[in-house]
Amino acid sequence: MATQQSRALGRIAVAPSVIALFLWMIVPLAMTIWFSFLRYNLLDPNYACSLLTPGQLFDEANRCFAGTSNYYYFLTDPAFFKAMTNSLLIVGSVLLISIVGGTLFALLLDQAIVGRNIVRLMVIAPFFVMPTVAALVWQNMLMDPIIGFISWITKSLGMGAIDWFTHYPKTAVVIIVAWQWFPFATLILLTALQSFDEEQKEAAQMDGTPPLSFFWYMILPHLARPITVVVLIETIFLLNVFAEIYVTGTGGRAGNLPYLVYQYGLLSNDIGGASAGGIVAVVLANIVAFFLMRMIGKNLEG
Repeated sequence: MATQQSRALGRIAVAPSVIALFLWMIVPLAMTIWFSFLRYNLLDPNYACSLLTPGQLFDEANRCFAGTSNYYYFLTDPAFFKAMTNSLLIVGSVLLISIVGGTLFALLLDQAIVGRNIVRLMVIAPFFVMPTVAALVWQNMLMDPIIGFISWITKSLGMGAIDWFTHYPKTAVVIIVAWQWFPFATLILLTALQSFDEEQKEAAQMDGTPPLSFFWYMILPHLARPITVVVLIETIFLLNVFAEIYVTGTGGRAGNLPYLVYQYGLLSNDIGGASAGGIVAVVLANIVAFFLMRMIGKNLEG
C-alpha cells in the first residue's frame, strides 16, 4: 500500500509532464481568446496590440480593444448560419453512410468468403490516405467531368458527364469524407462482430430464426456500444473537416465552420474576427460533445 511519502514523490515526478501538457493546451487557447477581443488585421497591423503594450491598449482612439464586436459580427454574419448548416449536413451524412455501410461491410467480411484478408485490406486502406491526397484523387481521377472514372461510367450509360464540384459540391465533399471514414466504422464494427458468442449464433440457426430477426434482435444490440464509439469519435473529427473543402475549391457553397474561420483569418486577414470564430467553434463543439454524451453515453456503461 502506497505511503503518503511515495504518493508525494509520484506527484513530483509527474508534475513536469502535467505542467508541460497544461501549457501546451492553455497558451494557444489564451492567446486566441486575447486576440478575439482586439482589432487586429494583418493588412494594417497595430504592433501595440500584438505586443500587448499596456500604455496603448486602451488609447483615446480605441485602436486596439474591440470588446465583443468581433463575436457580434461573426455570429451575425449570414455566412455563419450557412457554415453551421453545412457542418451539420456533412457530419450527419457521413455518420449515416459510414455506420450503415460499415455495418453491412462488417457483416460481409465476418463471413468465410474467398480472399477475405485481401478484401479487408482494401476496405481499410482508404483510412490511411491523407485528406489532401484523397481530395486530389477524387477531384482529378474520379469526379472530373472530362477524364474522371465516374464520368466515363455515366457517359457509357448514356447519362452524360456530371460536374460534381460545380453542381453538387456538398454531395461531392460528403462522398470524399465518407470514403475516408467508412473503413474506420467497418474496422470497429467488424472487431465487435468477431466477439459475438458463437453458441448464440448456432442456437439461432437451429431454431430457424429469420436472418432479419437475428440481425435486429441479436446483432444490432451487440453493436450498440461500438456504434456509440464510432459516432463519438467521428463526430469530433468531422466537425474539423477542412482539407477536402479547401483542395476541391468548394468553400463557396460547401464551406463549413472551420472554412469560415480560415476565410476570416487568411483571406480577409482579420485576426480578431478569426480568433472569435475559433472560440465560437470550440464552444459549439463542446456543446455538441456534451449532448452526444448525454444522449448515447449510457450505451458505454456496463
